[in-house]
Amino acid sequence: MATQKDISRRGFLAGSSAGLAAGLLDSPAVFAEETDMKIKGRIRQSVCKWCYGSIPLETFAAYCAKIGIQSIELLEPADWPTLKKHGLVCAMTPSHSIGKGLNRIENHAECLAKIRTSIEATAAAGFPNVICFSGNRAGMDNAEGLKNCEIAAKQILGFAEEKKVTLCMELLNSKRDHKDYMCDRTQWGAELVRRVGSPRFKLLYDIYHMQVQEGDVIAAIRDYADCIGHYHTAGVPGRNEIDESQELHYPAIMRAIVQTGFTGYVGQEFSPRQKDPLASLAQAVALCNV
Repeated sequence: MATQKDISRRGFLAGSSAGLAAGLLDSPAVFAEETDMKIKGRIRQSVCKWCYGSIPLETFAAYCAKIGIQSIELLEPADWPTLKKHGLVCAMTPSHSIGKGLNRIENHAECLAKIRTSIEATAAAGFPNVICFSGNRAGMDNAEGLKNCEIAAKQILGFAEEKKVTLCMELLNSKRDHKDYMCDRTQWGAELVRRVGSPRFKLLYDIYHMQVQEGDVIAAIRDYADCIGHYHTAGVPGRNEIDESQELHYPAIMRAIVQTGFTGYVGQEFSPRQKDPLASLAQAVALCNV
């Protein structure tokens, strides 16, 4: 594995963060202990393992624990003992597929069975959330899809409430990455959350996807705070690092999230371009440590 010194320091973190950047580059694995940076804990950070697929989970989990990450998400139950070994959780657990979702009645039996199984395992592990998806439109109008998603969610929410697990529907862009996906607008997703009317049904607000689809990210975070149960990050354009090479300013976004009183997790879900992907992860942790 390359060391952080192999990574160019150009433009890593600007202004008042320069001293921190130097410390991170010298020793990312212990930056919380050995640099000026302290993990503030106002943002509970998570990371999606699929972005670091070539790194063994044992190695990755140990590194994450050292740099202040509390969760590695979208992992199956077979991987959870490794997380627990390192004091980590799986803040978002998988269920059914993206394209075949809750907006079609004919998908309900299959999707809800998978969601129920995921809720059961998630509760037994003491983890907080299960992901779900609207599915694609395939010619269906938004009103019908909204009604069908509401019907599906209300069938499973009693069980989620009993198990104290939150079901989160992910917002994805249909403009570029997930053509025809229905839950592609914050307003639509928030309307679904309010119709379902349970504290155990929320949105997974993916910052990358919503910047691509509709922009106005901070305003949406403030306006729909009561509907959001989880966040994902990535840089725009390209879904890469969240540093100054892209158009979003993540420290300001994280401060906006904190100001809403959010106490859940923010999952790093960008695809690293750096020679050492763990360098990018350490950078992201620093940028979100507001």
